[in-house]
Amino acid sequence: MDEQDREIMRAVARYLERVNALGQQELLPKRTPLGDIVSDHLGADASQVAVVQEDIADHRLVDADIALDLIAAETNGELLGVGGGEQRHHMGMAELISNPHVPFPIGPVDYSERATGPTTNRRVVSMGVRLLAHDGQPIALTQRAAAPERGRKSAGLEVMGTDPSVVSAFLSHLRALMLEHSVLRGQVLSFTPTEYGRGDAGATFLQRPDVSLEDVILPEGILDEVVQHVVGIGEHRQLLLTAGQHLKRGVLLYGPPGTGKTLTVRHLLSRSIEATVILLTGTSIQFISTAAEIARTFSPSIVVLEDIDLVAMERHHSPQPLLFEVLEALDGLDGDADVAFVMTTNRVDVLERALAQRPGRVDLAVEIPLPELDERTRLYRHYARGLNFSERALVEAAERTDGVTASFAKELVRRSVLLAAAPDETAGDAHLELALEELLSARGQLTRQMLGGDPDAGTEDSSDDWHSY
Repeated sequence: MDEQDREIMRAVARYLERVNALGQQELLPKRTPLGDIVSDHLGADASQVAVVQEDIADHRLVDADIALDLIAAETNGELLGVGGGEQRHHMGMAELISNPHVPFPIGPVDYSERATGPTTNRRVVSMGVRLLAHDGQPIALTQRAAAPERGRKSAGLEVMGTDPSVVSAFLSHLRALMLEHSVLRGQVLSFTPTEYGRGDAGATFLQRPDVSLEDVILPEGILDEVVQHVVGIGEHRQLLLTAGQHLKRGVLLYGPPGTGKTLTVRHLLSRSIEATVILLTGTSIQFISTAAEIARTFSPSIVVLEDIDLVAMERHHSPQPLLFEVLEALDGLDGDADVAFVMTTNRVDVLERALAQRPGRVDLAVEIPLPELDERTRLYRHYARGLNFSERALVEAAERTDGVTASFAKELVRRSVLLAAAPDETAGDAHLELALEELLSARGQLTRQMLGGDPDAGTEDSSDDWHSY
């Protein structure tokens, strides 16, 4: 090989090095059109500014949206959308600002409708970029809703600012505004699982019940005791705190099905009009940690756990029974947290051992028993209001139905009205008598059982002891 050949090879090598260098330069991240706008707002190259992640439970996205709109109004903020198709949903803020492959442009803002109450909604930003300020310093952030179908379990913000202390102060201010203007405070909420698993709970706003004192018919003193413990303690919160007494409390309502446990709870919620209520029943009790967090944040509050015996010893992606998670959530609250846990069960025997192992978590257990003659008479009068039944017929029905529940009384009156409706007659004593005969007959045994009462109620073999059945 002569010198000319060696020179040619050296030239080729330099050329390849140049091509490789140019290729590497092409692969370096380039600021996108969105990145240029954010950089202009920050007064610095946004691709060199750190991003701070703030995760937000998706049921708090409305609160965040309200707070951010308030900040935007105070600082003449700007809201931008992001173009770039489906890819934008899979990119963090740093990649939206600087990207070698997709030059993310400005696009339309993504919105979604979210409930703010049982009958109200708000359009919130589900994907957008906000240009704001805090203490005169520029702040930029992306706002996103949860997208479990894309692997994003919670809503979130990604915040950028040239001064880390300003970013921290901004987030503290934002959290305070979210708390102050939350749509959850004072509402009645429930949580249900979504198709994406335990970590994803859909919050639903419910109408607050309207159940008067006259609607709840229990043996004398029972309702007063429950109301005093759940509502009364909250009404005297300042006095108790001054005396060094704790406010958190746990109440267990137990007894046969259909005796009025749920109606008692509904009455409590009617009287606690300022309380934030979280209602969990069945498998939704697995969201007890979320419920406890909301209860702590938005006290005074009541957490209702209905039919806890049905899932008490189940394990939902946890090494310990669900009931223990409930008791630990109660135990984890600070003593000054004005939170009442109200549990209902048809089978207290399922819970007794676990409650005994965790003493002090439940500080009041109240039996809601089968109605005696006096309560049954009052129940029939209550459900027969406005109907043409005589007092004699109602008292007779009460005397013949030892061992039945409040649900039975309600069903008896309903059937009487239906029997009168077919021939287009006015419901009267004869229809009440016929409906009673049907429900007390052998054919009605299963119906009586499904209504929560003694299947032998009203028969010669009837037993006065529910628990022996």
